Amino acid sequence: MQTESPDRPNLAAVARRAGVSPSTASLAFSGSGPVSDATRERVFAAARELDYAGPDPRAQSLRRGRSGIVGVVVEERVREAFRDPIKIAMLDGIAESIAPLDAGLLLLTDTGDGAVSIENAPMDAVVLIGCSPRLGHSVEVLAQRRIPMVAIEGDAGDGMPQISLDNRVATRVAAQHLKDLGHTSVAMVTLPLDPERSSGALTAAAEAASTSDTASSRLAGARDVFPSIGGRIAAASFIEEGLEAGRVLLSASARPTAILAQSDLLAAGVIRAAEEAGLRVPEDLSVIGFDGVRVDGLAYDLTTLVQPAAAKGRAAGEAIIRMLDGGTPESVAFTSEFHLGATTAPPPA
Repeated sequence: MQTESPDRPNLAAVARRAGVSPSTASLAFSGSGPVSDATRERVFAAARELDYAGPDPRAQSLRRGRSGIVGVVVEERVREAFRDPIKIAMLDGIAESIAPLDAGLLLLTDTGDGAVSIENAPMDAVVLIGCSPRLGHSVEVLAQRRIPMVAIEGDAGDGMPQISLDNRVATRVAAQHLKDLGHTSVAMVTLPLDPERSSGALTAAAEAASTSDTASSRLAGARDVFPSIGGRIAAASFIEEGLEAGRVLLSASARPTAILAQSDLLAAGVIRAAEEAGLRVPEDLSVIGFDGVRVDGLAYDLTTLVQPAAAKGRAAGEAIIRMLDGGTPESVAFTSEFHLGATTAPPPA
């Protein structure tokens, strides 16, 4: 693979000069993300100062027979994806690692919205960000187009590298922590399970029909410790979804003494629901999240599983470079770290 001369300014240098992340700089040029006008102009000003013309798909197409675009498929609308700190961290990791390609990032959704989609966008390769119940559909479309792809937390098919996370083992650790504290009445708030992202009660039928590897693995980890655990299914990893699920769970006559949430944003919503109900965290209700991100407005040190989101993105980008160079990248497995915060305690007497 031919790379640009080290003397030639690149996107990473522009990002540093503009004081933004690599993914923000890349999205400023591609126009595919919710970048403010002020930030976009700051990026362009830095590019002018460095005499950087930006990723030029037409020029790269002539030089290399490529589009000069790496697609990133997220599970929800682009603006909503930017509400999730985990996805932002993964995008930063991807943008950093593909810098040698001098390629632009193109954000796409798996919802089919918009004129440009995975069915028609010009792309050299694609990163599929997992946690999506529509991952199988995206893989099928991209396989038909013969576009190299790598999946973060998902199976992209035979011969395709996977960037995996120990979702089941990590959740089992969290559930065991609750059991060791003495909890027996535990509920879970899951990420979406089906392609329609239906919300509602966590039923056996919904669990059996799940198409989300991440949500199913985290649920399996909880069941390893609490076989009969029930709960609610969220439509997305948003605080509002956790709030709604928490309200339902905490209004039950036999409310749980602990709730496992499959993301920190969902956990923050559960805590808000507890506060609304006049419950103290952790004295009356223990809450555990998953991700290890800072949630704005959450005045608690959340007990959670900390995952290496940026490192996952970098690994995916490195796999893309290897594939475009004709190589066969290896799959990479990451582990999460249990963080004992201040939101878990023994159940109330």
